[in-house]
Amino acid sequence: MIRINQKYSFPVESVLFSFALASEAAEVFKEYNSLITGIGKVNAAYTLSKAIHNKRPSLIVNLGSAGSSYFRKGDVVCCTKFVQRDMDVSGLGYGQYETPLSGLPPILEYGLAMEGVQECICGTGDNFETDHSTMVYHVVDMEAYALAMIALKEGIPFLCLKYISDGADGNAAEDWTVQVHKAAMAYGKTLGLDGK
Repeated sequence: MIRINQKYSFPVESVLFSFALASEAAEVFKEYNSLITGIGKVNAAYTLSKAIHNKRPSLIVNLGSAGSSYFRKGDVVCCTKFVQRDMDVSGLGYGQYETPLSGLPPILEYGLAMEGVQECICGTGDNFETDHSTMVYHVVDMEAYALAMIALKEGIPFLCLKYISDGADGNAAEDWTVQVHKAAMAYGKTLGLDGK
């Protein structure tokens, strides 16, 4: 059983764990229902949609690395709000991060809060950010918004935990390479799985 908070607990066998890369899952999640989506919003959306069509989970858990100039390397944070940081149609009069005619607000609020884990806003985009300076979002990744939106539209609860692998700065690529393999152990501990 995975306990998210006082209101939500889910049998681990009905949970779908989603990762962009196999290195983020490592050996810790090999015996669980895991999905490797590939990098980016399009790959994430396609792979998750296909998985839901094949077997509908009771909970989608996105686990992945993220950059942040707000949190420290090694922190695990819980993303409960999401923006598409590369969506900019302001030239046509739309707000920053707003997807025209989608009916969705610029900041998508669809994520469970996990007890004891700091909450934040995740900025998702199809680029590896190395100059994070805005406080509209606290962490940057390349898949979570797409996964959260699909979970919302499908009515499936969604939990998003990010392991801070780099500072989303000039050292991001080097830091990410060193840190990403530590992510799976941190998720296992946070979720109470500990590789069992």
